[in-house]
Amino acid sequence: MIAAFIHGFILAFGLILPLGVQNVFVFNQGATQPSFIRALPVIITASICDTILISLAVLGVSVIVLDVYWIRLGFMVVGILFLLYMGSVTWKSKSSTTASNGDALAPSKQIAFAASVSLLNPHAIMDTIGVIGTSSLSYSGVEKLTFALTCIIVSWIWFFFLAFVGKKVGKLDQSGKIMNSLNKVSALIMFGTAIYLLYGVVVAS
Repeated sequence: MIAAFIHGFILAFGLILPLGVQNVFVFNQGATQPSFIRALPVIITASICDTILISLAVLGVSVIVLDVYWIRLGFMVVGILFLLYMGSVTWKSKSSTTASNGDALAPSKQIAFAASVSLLNPHAIMDTIGVIGTSSLSYSGVEKLTFALTCIIVSWIWFFFLAFVGKKVGKLDQSGKIMNSLNKVSALIMFGTAIYLLYGVVVAS
């Protein structure tokens, strides 16, 4: 059981650490919301979405669904269009010197966008299915449950930590230069991911 815990911790942390659409969005909202409490909708939504994806991956449900070619193709096309849209919006966004005039979103919009960047990002989902789902096959019973719960807990802790760091950076970044630079980097990552996925679709077909 200890081996399953260590494996789950290292694997989940390694997957969630790289800069991506979901991480940048949570960080941005942590930085631009008037208070840390106001960023809870995005934190909880992102965490719940990851919990769902990890659970489906470990149970093998996602593999069965995405094994159907037309479902997988449709999902990839929607994901590519979404990444291009989000990349365009992020590239054009400007962070001002105050959270109230910046990119702070209402709770409903935080939830909607957080769910979108979590559930409509094919690259992240494929990582979850291909890495966490496949790795879970090594375990059964209590060990498999331990592995899954560890991955989920790491995800929750990470998003709370990310928003907290974002809040600290937002207080220091009164000019908005850091956030604007981060937005540009994030947009480039979204465009790059979309192109990579499009290339994969073309090659596969």
